[in-house]
Amino acid sequence: MIHATAQVDPAARIGQGVRIGAYSVVGADVEIGDGTEIGPHVVVQGPTRIGRDNRVFQFVSLGGEPQDKKFRGERSELVIGDRNVVREFVTINRGTGDGGGVTRVGDDNWILAYSHIAHDCRVGNHCVFSNNATLAGHVEIGDHVILSGFVGVHQFCRIGAHAFVGMGVLLTGDVPPFLMVAADSQGRPRGINSEGLKRRGFDAERVAAIKRAYRTLYVAGTPLAEARARLAEQAKDSADVAAMLDFIDGGERSLVR
Repeated sequence: MIHATAQVDPAARIGQGVRIGAYSVVGADVEIGDGTEIGPHVVVQGPTRIGRDNRVFQFVSLGGEPQDKKFRGERSELVIGDRNVVREFVTINRGTGDGGGVTRVGDDNWILAYSHIAHDCRVGNHCVFSNNATLAGHVEIGDHVILSGFVGVHQFCRIGAHAFVGMGVLLTGDVPPFLMVAADSQGRPRGINSEGLKRRGFDAERVAAIKRAYRTLYVAGTPLAEARARLAEQAKDSADVAAMLDFIDGGERSLVR
């Protein structure tokens, strides 16, 4: 299952049923889980751990050194979960010592061509990164997030679960869960991701509570402190609003507002 032209370091740990294509390079301290397919001309550098049943297409670079001037060769790693699809020319770098040492990608994500995930990022599950989506260092992405083509995310920003970011948006602040951000290059809140929530089984009552929270935070025109107090009241009856409130309280950067 390993092409004759592939170079696989003897110290690499290769699971059952793994396929490695022509001219790919797998370094030492790399672990590839059962059933994963590595296409041709792929480079995987360690320390990197890749789970099972992933599909990595041609010309992908995984586990390269972080693009960070502070990096001094300290041990850091890349951890990728299960059943991810990683398309052509994607780059995902290892972490840095100052940033926790790990870049982490969860399960069931689609990371499409030319996307980049920088050092110390944390990506959840069931996300879609459309072509040329780019994360700077230390970015956190929740579950079920969709980044449209040519989205750029500034370092240390967070995007909450179920958010949708429209094409070409450059994010310099945090996006709370459930939001839709689109329109101009800097990104503006444009309501909640209602269609995505319905597809994922959110009933009308849950969606209505999230809409009320959105109006409190973005439409009422109140200062953030006052909006937060109102959200605290709404959170008593909605776990989804409570999740939004926890997200707001847990950040260091300003919200996209």
